[in-house]
Amino acid sequence: MEDNIFENIAKKYDNPQRIELANIIANRVKEELADAGDKTLIDYGSGTGLVGLQLAGLVESATLIDAAENMVAIINEKLASHPLQNVSALVSDFTADTIPVKADIILVSLVLLHIPDTKIILEQLYKTLNENGKLIIVDFDKNPQISHPKVHNGFVAAELEELLAQTGFKNATIEVFHHGNNLFMNQDASLFIATSSK
Repeated sequence: MEDNIFENIAKKYDNPQRIELANIIANRVKEELADAGDKTLIDYGSGTGLVGLQLAGLVESATLIDAAENMVAIINEKLASHPLQNVSALVSDFTADTIPVKADIILVSLVLLHIPDTKIILEQLYKTLNENGKLIIVDFDKNPQISHPKVHNGFVAAELEELLAQTGFKNATIEVFHHGNNLFMNQDASLFIATSSK
C-alpha cells in the first residue's frame, strides 16, 4: 500500500472511541469462536491488535497481520508487556505479498473499506484459509452520506454475498449487529458481520 496513512497514525490509534468500537466488535466475533479452541486464527488488518488480542484466548493460536509496520510494532510492544504464548504478529500486505501463513479462521474487521479491489482481497483470503475454513468480515453498511477517494462508503449485503460466492465462499450469512452515532467518518453507521466458509 503506497503512502500508508496507518504508518503515521499508529502511535495515536488506540483512542477511547476506537477502543470502545473494538470491544463491541470483539464481543460479537467471540460468538463465532465459541468452538474454536483447536483452530488457528489470522486477524488481517489487525491494526494495533485492539480486536485480535481479545480473541487470542479462544483459539489455539492467533497471528495478527497488518501492512503497516508501525501498527505491528505496537502489537509487539503490547505482547512484550503482557505476553500471550499463542500470539504472533507479522507485517504483510495481502494485496501485494505472497501470504506466508494459513489459518482455519480469518477475521477482517474494518479492513475491506480501505482496499480498493474487494474481489482481489477476497481471493487472497480464500487461498489463505484452510479447507473448510471460516471467513469473518466486520464492516460498515453502505452509507451514501460518505464520500472519500480512498475509502469505500460501506457495503451492500447482497453485493458482498455475490462477491463471496463468486470467489468460492459458501454459506454466507450477513447480519447487522450494531448501530452507532458518528461511527464512520463522523456519520451514524451500522456494522455488519458476514461469515462464510471455504
